[in-house]
Order: sequence, then C-alpha cells, then structure tokens
Amino acid sequence: MNRRNFLMRTTAGAAALAVGGMVAGQAAAQQAVTGAVNGTERRPLRLDREINELQERTFRWFEKVTDRRTGLTPDRWPTPSFCSIAAVGFALTCWPIGVERRWMSRDEARERTLTTVRYFHSLPQGPEATGTAGHKGFFYHFLEMETGLRYRTNELSTVDTALLIAGMLFSARYFDGDHPDEVEIRSRVQALYERIEWDWAVIRDNRITMGWHPESGFIRSDWHVYNEGMLLLLLAIGSPTHPVSVNVWHEWAASYDESWTDRWGSWHLNFAPIFGHQYSHMYIDFRGIQDAWMRGQTAQMGEHLDYFENSRRAVYAQQKYAHDNPGQWAGYSSETWGLTACDGPGDFKQTINGVEREFFSYSARGPGDRDDGTIAPTAAASSIAFAPEIVIPCIKAMKSRFGAGIYTEWGFLDSFNPTLTVRDGPLQHGKIVDGIGWVADDYLGIDQGPIVCMTENHRSDFIWRYMRGEPNIRRALDKAGFTGGWLTA
Repeated sequence: MNRRNFLMRTTAGAAALAVGGMVAGQAAAQQAVTGAVNGTERRPLRLDREINELQERTFRWFEKVTDRRTGLTPDRWPTPSFCSIAAVGFALTCWPIGVERRWMSRDEARERTLTTVRYFHSLPQGPEATGTAGHKGFFYHFLEMETGLRYRTNELSTVDTALLIAGMLFSARYFDGDHPDEVEIRSRVQALYERIEWDWAVIRDNRITMGWHPESGFIRSDWHVYNEGMLLLLLAIGSPTHPVSVNVWHEWAASYDESWTDRWGSWHLNFAPIFGHQYSHMYIDFRGIQDAWMRGQTAQMGEHLDYFENSRRAVYAQQKYAHDNPGQWAGYSSETWGLTACDGPGDFKQTINGVEREFFSYSARGPGDRDDGTIAPTAAASSIAFAPEIVIPCIKAMKSRFGAGIYTEWGFLDSFNPTLTVRDGPLQHGKIVDGIGWVADDYLGIDQGPIVCMTENHRSDFIWRYMRGEPNIRRALDKAGFTGGWLTA
C-alpha cells in the first residue's frame, strides 16, 4: 500500500476526537506572559541553543544525503531508497536557510538549486508507464535515485508535485540577483510551474484528484475534507497558464463541517496527523489573513480565527491528548507528545501487560486515530512556529529522557515507541533499545524538512517573508477571497 493510501485511512476519523478544557487555559496564560497573539510576536532574536542545534543537525542531513549531481533527495536514509519529490522541495527550501545561518555559502546553495531545477526541467514527461518522470507537468511521487524516472508503479502525485514546486518557487524568490545562474533559476522554475496542467486533474466537479496511474487512470480520492491540501489548491488556482476555477476552493471549504471539533481543546478544523496542519504553512503565512469561511467563524465565535490560529489549536490538542493518554501508552505526557505520519515497528498485535496492543508500520497517526504509542519528534518540532511555548519544552524533554537513543548527529530519528520494549516476533522497521523501547532506524525527508523550515519561520519569518511576495500565490489568495493582515497592509 502506498503512502497516500495510508494517509487516507485517517480522514474518515478526522473529526472523531475527545474533549478537554486545559488547552485554552494554557494558551491564555502564555499569552498573558508573552503579550503575543497567536504566536505572531514571538520572534526570538536568538534561538535556544538546543533548538538551534536541532535545526542545524537536521539541515546537515539534507546536505549529506541529497545527490549533488541531480538534486534528488532520498525518501529515507540510511536504508537505501527511492527519491521523494516532496523531500526535494524541502531540500531546496533548506539551502537558502543554510545561507542565512552561515551553514552554506550562497555559491553552493545556488549551484545545488540550479542543478536541481535543470534536472527536473530535463526529465522526460509522457503517458507511458515506464521511461518517464511525470505527465502533464506533474511528477511521480517517487523517482529512482539513479535515473530520475518513475519508481515502480507509484502514482503521479498532485500534492507532492505541489510541495516540490513550492520549494522551487521559494528558491526563485530568494535567488533574486543578476548572476546568470540566479536568472536561470527563476526562469526554469516559472517554466516548470507553468507547464503543470492543473485543470487536467479536475475530473469531478470542482475537486482536484489526488493522483493518476498510467495503468488505471485517476485515483478515486480527491482533495476534499480539511488536510494538507491548501497549498496544492492555491498553486492550482494561481497558475497563469492552467488555472482551476476558484470554485475548487469553495468546494473544499464546504466540507469543513466534517472536521470542525472541540475535542481535546478549542474549536478548530481537525486533521488527526499533525503534518496536515504544517505543510501548507511552511510556505504561506496564514497569520491574520482570512477567507470567507474563517471570516464567518470569527463573526460567529466572537474571536479571531485564521488558519494559523487553527493550527496552533491543533498543536495544543495533540498535547492535551498525550496528557489525557486515553490509550494508556507508555511515555505520553504533556511534555512528551506528537502524532503524525511516520515509521512504526510493524503491522502486528502483541499482548503487553495483559492488554492486546495493535502496532503499525509506516502510517499516519493522530489523536484517537491509529494511535499505537509511536511518537514522532517531527510532530512537535515542526510545530514550533505555532506554539513554541509548548514545543520547546517537548523537544528538551524528549532529548533529556531518551538521549542518544533517538537523537543523533543528524537530529531526531524518525520515531520511537516506549510501550514496545520487547518484541515476540520480527520487526518491520527499527530495533528495541534498552531503556527506551522501539526506535526507528531511519530519518525521513518529509519529516526532516518541516523541522528546518518551521524553525526558521519561527525565528525570522524567513520563508513566509519571501513567499508573501510570490506573485502566483498572491494571485491565488486574492482569487480565493482572502483579505486582511499582510494582504492589505
């Protein structure tokens, strides 16, 4: 089963989450202390040393594993794997961060970026099942590391293409000089964006399909019900060459009642694995800007709500769920928490202390949804821009409690499970570590990237600042009816 199918398993239960009142009180207390509103004024001049170290170590992972000849980033490492195009988009976003942090020279960052965009621009496209990297401007979710061509029979992915293109568009904004290579970066990135036929992917009324296989056609699932798809929809609406109707956004928002919940905290649009509240926010600054749905909720509730605030509430809900710990999993607390899509020990059941427990391998996890006791450090760490006041203590607590068992030269390993301390049979991933439990043996590019990027948005607004001027996204936000905040400043 591919990754998207795993993630789709979570959407049916996305609105079925439990109640808590502690979150609002914690948020109010923090606001009183900091004077901040929704985290928007927490712009540290200097990061906490441990957070700075985590960001650099995670950046160095991308620097190490990304192929200098092609720009392809593996889906996972050190286990040999295929390339994830979303991870490539995240790597492209990391290079300018490295320049600003003085971890990489501008010359090297420019060279790596140009190598990548040239390579993707040259990869063959077409409807054939083999011998191509994509079709209609989209790319396959996974590519062979050696050839850049489709890996086995995986899908042409609309959302992973969007994440790749977002990283490219950010690169084009950052490399804004007269140097011939920077001029070429901007030209090739825009050409890659403009050749994507977004309208081809609208096969049901005002809905974009999740993907396509040359063997069987379009995937039956669409981008519908609140999740990480906002970035995809806006890139499609903002296209200067193959735009989709703005009704795609209105159809998307029409499903929000299915996700609106106050279980484990304040009312918010929920998507159980926290990555759904992170990915679009890596590139778009949603603070203070609202579409019609958010304006309506603000009027109805009598308090400001935007998509940034929505994600902040989702982060607090994750913390509250771990504090309540309805599944009685080992290690969960208000300082050790975080559920998202990540590796797990395997697909099996095992009785532990008289209770039959079910575990999963790679899967999307969230509060009350396929929770098997597996904690992913990226879930909290990549939420730092939303709620640093609870994320930073969580990062410190995980490092203090589990140490080098989960935290290494390259940052956090993908995940760990303190409940599974003994395995009766084989493991699909990772190993049992004394004093910790099960620990993953890989780092995943799509989990590493948000740590670097959202930490930088927290510390300097860096990605947000450049992308606020990105004309294609600005066009999309205007069309979708967003107003307020920096859009009207």
